[in-house]
Amino acid sequence: MSVIYILITVSIVVAVVFLIAFIKAVKSGQYDDDYTPSVRMLFDDELVKSTNKITKTDKQKLN
Repeated sequence: MSVIYILITVSIVVAVVFLIAFIKAVKSGQYDDDYTPSVRMLFDDELVKSTNKITKTDKQKLN
């Protein structure tokens, strides 16, 4: 019976450690945005093309 008490105590301690680690990770911003950085490189060319179009049209307006 004493083994069950030891196992419950150890499992609660481990759960509290993981909870503290999770809260620390959330506060440090580790889970802020994990989708956008992975696909940002796919859209860089479109951003460059759109800025080039804007500068070309601006140049045409100036002329």
